[in-house]
Amino acid sequence: MKGNFVDNLGRVYGLYTGGFIVFIILMAILEQMGVSAATIGILFVAFTIAIYALIGWLSRTMEVDAYYVAGREVPAVYNGMATAADWMSGASFVALAGGIYFGGYGYLGFIVGWTGGYVLVNSLMAPYLRKFGCYTVPDFIGTRYGGNFARFCAVVVLVVASFTYVTAQINATGTIAARALHIPFEYGVWFGLFGILICSMLGGMRAVTWTQVAQYIVLIIAYLTPVIWMSNSQGFGIIPHFGYGDAVNRITELEGTLGLNAAAENVAGLRVLTTPHNAPGTGMEAWAMVSLAIAMMTGTASLPHILMRYFTTPSVRQARKSVAWSLLFIFLLYFTAPALATLTKLQLLDPTLPTAVIGQSIEVVQSLAWVINWTDVGMLSVVDQNGDGIVQLNEFFMRPDIVVLATPEIAGLPYVVSGLVAAGGMAAAMSTADGLLLAIANALSHDLYYKIIDPKADTKTRLIVARVLLILIGAAGALVASLQLTGILGAVAWAFCFANSGLFFPLVLGIWWKRANAAGAIAGMICGFAAGTIYLVYLRNGGDAILGLDHLRFGIIGMPVSLIAMVVVSLMTPEPDAETQKMVDEVRYPGGDTILKSGH
Repeated sequence: MKGNFVDNLGRVYGLYTGGFIVFIILMAILEQMGVSAATIGILFVAFTIAIYALIGWLSRTMEVDAYYVAGREVPAVYNGMATAADWMSGASFVALAGGIYFGGYGYLGFIVGWTGGYVLVNSLMAPYLRKFGCYTVPDFIGTRYGGNFARFCAVVVLVVASFTYVTAQINATGTIAARALHIPFEYGVWFGLFGILICSMLGGMRAVTWTQVAQYIVLIIAYLTPVIWMSNSQGFGIIPHFGYGDAVNRITELEGTLGLNAAAENVAGLRVLTTPHNAPGTGMEAWAMVSLAIAMMTGTASLPHILMRYFTTPSVRQARKSVAWSLLFIFLLYFTAPALATLTKLQLLDPTLPTAVIGQSIEVVQSLAWVINWTDVGMLSVVDQNGDGIVQLNEFFMRPDIVVLATPEIAGLPYVVSGLVAAGGMAAAMSTADGLLLAIANALSHDLYYKIIDPKADTKTRLIVARVLLILIGAAGALVASLQLTGILGAVAWAFCFANSGLFFPLVLGIWWKRANAAGAIAGMICGFAAGTIYLVYLRNGGDAILGLDHLRFGIIGMPVSLIAMVVVSLMTPEPDAETQKMVDEVRYPGGDTILKSGH
């Protein structure tokens, strides 16, 4: 190929996609030849991780610009794909459909918030942060407001939010590895961490970017395939997104017939269906959905690993275009998640389908291969609690995080589809974990070590520090994930609320309000972050929710406190100097040169 790598991106990823499809066909042939399901699952996960590792190795670098911001040469469409992969984490791929499966309508708040958040990113953040020209979000805070203390506060919020988020991704990789490789979950998280580190450690943002483009291709093929297959086999057509309304109505009918009763005894870590699938709700239920959507929207616009992606484009214009591409690529998965949850639930409930388990004999259901496989790894249980020998709705227990991964087996699809979905889930979790670990390590190495501790450090030392931190933070994340303190969706919601409590208004007002100063930003970060965290601790210790705001929404408490503290303190203290105010005006002008051309 002539030209450099960026000039040949279309050919490179075209060949990659074709090669991946050929690999899928090869696995299907092997399955027909009698190769075991376990072997196929291992081959899928091993093959895709090997490809990501190869990309990471080929993208290795010792250049600061390449390591922190991929040399600022990522075209908009590919940055959109990388951002989508960075965004569609284990929560989106593995856990979101499971949340809708068990929680029904109310969980659409996640989809509205996570998609709508990109409207805020596009209109309030991305182009202006790219115009500024920093390497990290704390870099923007430190330069915009001045002083190392503001930078340090931003680093603290970033580390807490991103670390909480990364534990959820490592949790997802552990879940997938446990099933695909037939190993305990506690070992699976360490296997997932190894895959994550080999993608990001040597090449930083450059390696992560090109790996994430490859991961997006895998995860979107993996997510769409079983949904289209199920929709067609159930008679809803090959485009399920517009035709699964009848499936929702059928589920509503079946739930009314079968009854949604709480389990007599709960199985640790697993859930039964107790919430109607199609119940919009009113009053406090409506407020719960709206507040969840707001928390997720503002969290989206505050998460450093997402905002960092827009530092990698060649220009401000490309940054704005890449947000639009991000939305398109994200839409493809989020528009599919409700259909997947609905069609999977129907597979289990509808007695006219051969895959139904509710209403069947306990002995028959417990002898199904997929039930045995998931029961063996502690993620599913069928218990005859009333002794009638028939599986009732409140006797089928499942971990929400396995719904997507188990869907191909539930639907009776060839095992090659299960292997594909496992590879897609691993790609989703790894891509986000890569971005998160990089965000933490870059903030600590660039903003804490280089900007505060040792401003004279040379390039080699800075990059060594970043790589060591990647390993240490990843290991800590795997250790916490192995404890399973909360589910994947819960951990992700906490990360969003930590981020919006501490960073949303300091970022927004830093761009849009010239009067905002260092004292105000520090007050906003500290007070907002503290208020949100204290409320979370209060709830976790048995406190009653205020205004229905549970632990998934504590950012709704932290953000107003951050805004009030920032505005009041800014107005009570001297305004920023004329140079800073001129800089803020310049950031909002769409043309012109990058303000900090070197990223320093």
